[in-house]
Amino acid sequence: MLIPTLQAMAAALDCVILSVDYRLAPATKFPGSLEDNYAALKWLAGNARELGVDASRIAVMGESAGGGHAAMLAIAARDRHEVPLIYQALIYPMLDDRSGTTREVPPHIGTMVWTRNANRAGWTALLGVPAGGAQVPEGAVPARVANLAGLPPAFIGVGGIDLFVEEDIAYAQRLNSARVPVELNVVPGAFHAFDFFEPNAPVTIRFRAALTNALKGAFANAVHTVKKAS
Repeated sequence: MLIPTLQAMAAALDCVILSVDYRLAPATKFPGSLEDNYAALKWLAGNARELGVDASRIAVMGESAGGGHAAMLAIAARDRHEVPLIYQALIYPMLDDRSGTTREVPPHIGTMVWTRNANRAGWTALLGVPAGGAQVPEGAVPARVANLAGLPPAFIGVGGIDLFVEEDIAYAQRLNSARVPVELNVVPGAFHAFDFFEPNAPVTIRFRAALTNALKGAFANAVHTVKKAS
């Protein structure tokens, strides 16, 4: 997201938002970006008091490739048991290297902004092996992680003609099957990053309101849970 958008969200939610400048592929392959993001998460939790952050209410968020990184980070945080997360907000996230490579998508899907060729190149750059192959680095592709149980509740939003729509719906279904609460928002007729190109469109306003409300509810629920526990 653009910094002004994040600033507006921080004001609306009365929260602190940390944006991580992680190393990019192909110069840095997986797990470089994951370790950068995880280091930032640990730094945030470790310095929460000085930053005015409630360490018991930390969420991760990202869009597109960043949404994939946020999903990877949520999985790593669950597995490493160091920083608990209360929520993951995944905005048209890039979750599956097989979309448009070894797994076909309908012809009307993914024709604008982010295409099959772009997806193949992007995943190959990150993984260091051809996208869609039989073997990928463990933890690099959220959709290939076998066990999703124990992950934080999620918001997943995606456009109806985005290349990622089918993989995002499938991930939401798998989260739900793993008893992870998930809110899925599929925007009819919307292409990849539609809200960036049309920030003032009614559909964008509704989409961003849904995201903000989901995060607001997550933070509020976390407060209630802490009070009950105490």
